[in-house]
Amino acid sequence: MSDQVLVQVSERVATITLNRPEARNALNRALLDELVGAMAAADANADVDVLVLTATDPVFCSGLDLKELEPGGSLDIATLTREGDPWPRLAKPMIGAINGAAVTGGLELALRCDVLIASEKATFGDTHARVGILPFWGLTIALPRAVGFRMATLMSLTGNFLDADDALRLGLVAAVVPHADLPARAHELAADITSNDQPAVRALLAAYRATAALTGADAIKAEQDRALAWQSQGFDAEELARRRAAITARGRAQRG
Repeated sequence: MSDQVLVQVSERVATITLNRPEARNALNRALLDELVGAMAAADANADVDVLVLTATDPVFCSGLDLKELEPGGSLDIATLTREGDPWPRLAKPMIGAINGAAVTGGLELALRCDVLIASEKATFGDTHARVGILPFWGLTIALPRAVGFRMATLMSLTGNFLDADDALRLGLVAAVVPHADLPARAHELAADITSNDQPAVRALLAAYRATAALTGADAIKAEQDRALAWQSQGFDAEELARRRAAITARGRAQRG
């Protein structure tokens, strides 16, 4: 494993850190594969009860590395949809400690966590429509469940960002803390979980997930089919680069 994903296990908590800050922790093929492997390994580790997912500053994750999303690239949509849902089915709870912007695929990754807490610097945005692609990792299923159908639709159609306080108000995150306190707060919550009966924790978590995702697999498949059909209409790499730059500039302007 390279240093794009850092893993530390302490006191029955595995902290998994995205560590590609020079690329805003964008998910290239290597990072995606390492992250999936790290999550699965932590879930299988008998010395781990809770996972904490976070990232090296300044952002949490800007989504897929769009340079690798071009046709024939290692992350083209046809390949990704053939691979299905990339994320392992975890038996153990995962806390997302969101230290900065969680954008598009990064937002989808955050939504895979069972509990989210946020730094005061965190923001959340879905820019699929600004890039000109459709989601295929379950965003149209998970985001409405997190913030409500109307707000999820508004986020996706506008591409506007939520700040940390709005995310708390809407129930997307459970707490907002000073940036420097985020790791400690995440581990306090993890310690609360590890102090319980772990078979009961995992059974209760499985019950919540089963209730929330009664039609999840079919819904994700339908979302992926739409994304693949959309992408097959054509792909302009130069236009994608222009849109990527515009999104970055707009995000900076919205953050003031």
